[in-house]
Amino acid sequence: MIQFHEIKVGDYLIVDNDGDKKQGEVTNLELGSKQVCVDNGVQEFWYEVEQLSPIPLDDSQLMKLQFQKQENEDGTVKYMKGAFRMMLPAKNDFSKFEIWYRDEHRKIMQPINVHQLQNHYYEMTKVHLNDEKFD
Repeated sequence: MIQFHEIKVGDYLIVDNDGDKKQGEVTNLELGSKQVCVDNGVQEFWYEVEQLSPIPLDDSQLMKLQFQKQENEDGTVKYMKGAFRMMLPAKNDFSKFEIWYRDEHRKIMQPINVHQLQNHYYEMTKVHLNDEKFD
């Protein structure tokens, strides 16, 4: 389950509306009631935290987020979006990896979800990570 304090406007999550699960983007937060407004591409709706689930980070999600991928001869895989970099020890191994932006470098020692990568990206770049192409 996602903790409310982890959720930021712009994060991508899965919403569960009576078994109908859709991916959406957080558009607003209500701190008092701890409700989250999510745009699922059709409409915006308020959800309880219990109705939200994370999107596991994997290659397909990074491609949706417009990262470029470079497979290296040593088996490592680098993902790039602008000056932001992410290095996996092996193809499809998201169990631990490194991320960096300019002079800031972080080691991620466990699998994370898309919204957590979005939050790291924002903290490091001051720009929201979304599915728009980087110029």
